[in-house]
Amino acid sequence: MATPTQPIPDLSAALVTSPVPIAHWLVIAPVALCITLGAILLMARGSVRLQASLAIPGLALLVALDAALLVKVMADGPLTMVMGRWLPPFGIAFTVDTLSAVMALTAAIAALAGGIHALSDIDDTNQRYGFFPFLMMLMAGVTGAFLTGDVFNLYVWFEVLLISSFGLLILGSERKQIDGAMKYAVLNLLGTTLFLIAVGILYAIFGTLNMADIASKAGELSETAPLTTLAALFLLAFAMKAAAFPVNFWLPASYHTPRIVVSALFAGLLTKVGIYALIRVLVVLLPLEREELSLLIAITGAVTAILGALGALAQDDVRKLLGYVVISGIGNMLIGIAIGTTGALSGTVFYALHSMLLMTALYLAAGQMAFLGGSFSLTRLGGLYRRNGLFAAISLILFFAACGLPPFSGFWPKLILVKSSLDVGAWWLATAVLVSGFLTTICFGRVFLLAYWRPATESAETHVAIGWRTMLPLLLLTIFIVGFGLLPERLLALTQSVATELTDPYPYIESVFPGGVAP
Repeated sequence: MATPTQPIPDLSAALVTSPVPIAHWLVIAPVALCITLGAILLMARGSVRLQASLAIPGLALLVALDAALLVKVMADGPLTMVMGRWLPPFGIAFTVDTLSAVMALTAAIAALAGGIHALSDIDDTNQRYGFFPFLMMLMAGVTGAFLTGDVFNLYVWFEVLLISSFGLLILGSERKQIDGAMKYAVLNLLGTTLFLIAVGILYAIFGTLNMADIASKAGELSETAPLTTLAALFLLAFAMKAAAFPVNFWLPASYHTPRIVVSALFAGLLTKVGIYALIRVLVVLLPLEREELSLLIAITGAVTAILGALGALAQDDVRKLLGYVVISGIGNMLIGIAIGTTGALSGTVFYALHSMLLMTALYLAAGQMAFLGGSFSLTRLGGLYRRNGLFAAISLILFFAACGLPPFSGFWPKLILVKSSLDVGAWWLATAVLVSGFLTTICFGRVFLLAYWRPATESAETHVAIGWRTMLPLLLLTIFIVGFGLLPERLLALTQSVATELTDPYPYIESVFPGGVAP
């Protein structure tokens, strides 16, 4: 008995027949650079000198490409490049708006600083084991996650950065590194599994994984599909990635185990990818569901901010202390996402950019504390001010920025978040931001008094010089932190523009589907 056949859809109209504009190749250039250079470095892993001479210029070129992409997006609006010459929603698209471009640029700056520091922190053996190839692949994953316009591709880039981070985490093969890697792997793989399940449900509901397509259809399905459950799954998955309470214990259990430059890159980049994913999915794709979950997100953010600061106060090891500072900052960013207004989202993005550079710098500074004082323990450190006054001054600036004290970069996003909280009547969220900042101030005041100001033994009070490979990245990051604090107008205008784009995704959709409607 013959069965009727379904008509085969004509997909010829989905094929891209016109050449791709040259400017749109800039969208994929940062990711292509990281993957290509990572492969070249892997082949050249036996030559330590060659790896360094290729990696550092490559990271500098990555900064230049991301800067050019940001300038282009700010001038012309969101850009889209389609892979495989198939138009969305059939083809996989890379779509870059201002948020994507500025996050990618900030990540590249942090990676360049880390790469320069690695010249003195990573020995020849670990370079031969693949530090720089892993670093370039990590940047491929981070940059790809920021630039992709497809939810499943976001999952793929998460996998790329996770695999690379596993490799960086165990460089050296020490027992504590293996132990930290196991804790890091189990929780992150659990989060990745939840993410994949959520992606499957998303596709079952929408029949597409293109972000612009989903954003244009979500409002029509909000009454008939279980989108709140889907949003809750994404929230849990990305909260694990971002190390939000109560799924944050993997971070302080693992970030203190690898080489200090690896910890710096992890603290600066990886948790911010989780925050970016939360913003992209909950604010842009599922805004109504974010509003329904706003109280849960707000409570999670407030508890994360305060408990992170309390955890930092309880630590003796500087690296573990900084791990809890990372967690506290994640809580502040979640508060902005929970409020969801243009001002709050602007504060969250400002905080994320500030935190990417600051946490990288703080971990690099912790490495120099151990170099000058011979330990990461606050009970053993002392006299660092006498050993190197310039380094002590840089550290004090970084501590002030972490506490949110003026006139440094941490002051402005906290001020915006407090104002946004009060504007919507959420005084308890403003209190959480202020209390976490107060506790962080006590924490870093304790660090400076014990490690820098407290006298050390007489034999240890001689001045110690710090090499340029160590001081240059610290100075580079500190300049940005001071500049963002003293001259915040341009960054405030940029983050305000980002927040406006997030609350009105039509230009993003228009970039993917000219006319604003999916075929």
